[in-house]
Amino acid sequence: MSCPICDRETVAKYRPFCSARCADVDLGKWVTGAYAIPSSDPADAEEAADEIERRSALEDPPKH
Repeated sequence: MSCPICDRETVAKYRPFCSARCADVDLGKWVTGAYAIPSSDPADAEEAADEIERRSALEDPPKH
């Protein structure tokens, strides 16, 4: 089996990767959304907008 990041042979300790570096590269792609699957469903866009608004409200409490 080859590493999905660099195509080298995998190492049992890091499987399915060849090294901690490639495992970290993969994790970074997940965290940044590089593996996201695009959707054209309007409900998905509305749900994403609602989530962004909710998170923004949590990060920036109202100023009085």
